[in-house]
Amino acid sequence: MGHTRFFITFILLNQAIMKRHVIFYFICSITIFSCTSTAKPGTAEEWIQLFNKKDLAGWDIKIAKHELNENFNNNFYVKDSILKVDYSGFQKFDGEFGHLYYKAPFSYYKVRVEYRFNGKQLQGGPDYAYLNSGIMVHSQSAASVGKDQAFPVSLEMQFLASDENQKRATGNLCTPGTEVSMNGKLVLDHCINSSSANYPADKWISAEAIVLGDSVIHHIIQGDTVLTYQKPQIGGGFVNKDFGWAIGGFGADTLQWIQKQGTSLKSGFIALQAESHPLEFRKVELLNLEGCMDKNAVNYKPYYLKPDNSTCRYK
Repeated sequence: MGHTRFFITFILLNQAIMKRHVIFYFICSITIFSCTSTAKPGTAEEWIQLFNKKDLAGWDIKIAKHELNENFNNNFYVKDSILKVDYSGFQKFDGEFGHLYYKAPFSYYKVRVEYRFNGKQLQGGPDYAYLNSGIMVHSQSAASVGKDQAFPVSLEMQFLASDENQKRATGNLCTPGTEVSMNGKLVLDHCINSSSANYPADKWISAEAIVLGDSVIHHIIQGDTVLTYQKPQIGGGFVNKDFGWAIGGFGADTLQWIQKQGTSLKSGFIALQAESHPLEFRKVELLNLEGCMDKNAVNYKPYYLKPDNSTCRYK
């Protein structure tokens, strides 16, 4: 009985040692693989730098009351690799709402910026524009904006900063000429607050929008998803009952936009906003999620979500 017990104990001990060796080998194998393996060619995300840190090449300027690409009082410029929304050349704000539009439209994409507020709001700017700006997605083009039009028809990812008197979330949504749904219901509010933390004006903030056509859009601040909504469409009376299509500066285009109410927003332009408070951007980049989804093509990307196989290239 003693010999049998010793033999069984020896077998169990040997099995435990072998098991420990197998686990150790497995862990070592994972460690070696993770350290030596690299991403397959063509799988890395290819972000496009919309802002080249040198000038405004690739962008169109449209400031209310002024013609296309008239950079009134040098409202937008680049200095020391920073894109500036500046009002040092203005005496007073008089409704010159401005937007800087990237030259090409997109449908499925991620757009990411790093921004901060600086300086004081220009005299005459509206109260709501204090420490307030944003980036417009699914916007109409700069060329289609009326001369006196204050805001483009678009979805605004609104940027707000906080101070000692007021704490406000950033990465909110405002809807000039548009409407969205949340939880299966159409939202009638012009602006919808996010769940972000509060940030001071002088802090650089990373803001990202994931835009998937007319299906769903996510707002991300400092890496956290703070707002999600669905089914963007034209509508909502432009801003509100007191700031409708008829007085929004649309002119002869008013009826055209009213007739488009309910039309889904599947694609559009990206624009940076100028609302009377100075602002800086040090990064504006985009990851296109639409492209060649044929795995046999040399430009296939596994992260694409919408196919455009007309762009496929082969050896």
